[in-house]
Amino acid sequence: MIDRVVFDDEAETLKVSFRGSGRSYTYMGVPRAIYDALVRAQSAGRYFNDCIRGHFACHSDRRRYPVEG
Repeated sequence: MIDRVVFDDEAETLKVSFRGSGRSYTYMGVPRAIYDALVRAQSAGRYFNDCIRGHFACHSDRRRYPVEG
């Protein structure tokens, strides 16, 4: 489900890129602890759905990243 994540400590933003669609979303106001838990989660997709999606304001990044495979 998730291809990559990038966290910006200073801005408290989390960018999440998804497999398949190549779409990327930036979530605002995300504490570092949420990012840390995401990268340690047994299932990043489940953690994302339970603790990030719908819990933080976000916007879709218009640029799509190429899907490697």
